[in-house]
Amino acid sequence: MKHIPTIIGGLLGLLFIASGLVVLLKLGPTPPAPPDGTPAAHFMAAFAPTGYLTFVKVFEVLGGLLVAIPLTRNWGLLVLGPIILNILAFHLFLEKGEGLLNPVLIAIVTMALFLLWSGRREFVGLLRRPPASIPG
Repeated sequence: MKHIPTIIGGLLGLLFIASGLVVLLKLGPTPPAPPDGTPAAHFMAAFAPTGYLTFVKVFEVLGGLLVAIPLTRNWGLLVLGPIILNILAFHLFLEKGEGLLNPVLIAIVTMALFLLWSGRREFVGLLRRPPASIPG
């Protein structure tokens, strides 16, 4: 049971490393563009040519590497969390819910939530205030 977070962290990291490198290194075919005139098409028209997509993909690779290493897993989740939320927001708002039931997306969200839950004690430190220092 204690090895499950390591396995899941490795899988989640591998997913993000692979998806980031495929785009950054142009290792695969470019996915088809959304239909012209749709909100998703307008979004991607601004997202890809500006370099913003490259920026996000670099952080996908970085977050994937961090989450795959048990010692840096929580840092990786902090990097990947906003990316995962933006993927969900894209499907929810721009695709009107289409793609939310994609098995890969469900797996990514489930793995991230599991890792957050299994590492919740480490995240508590982010919520605690340090003791007030006494001016001396």
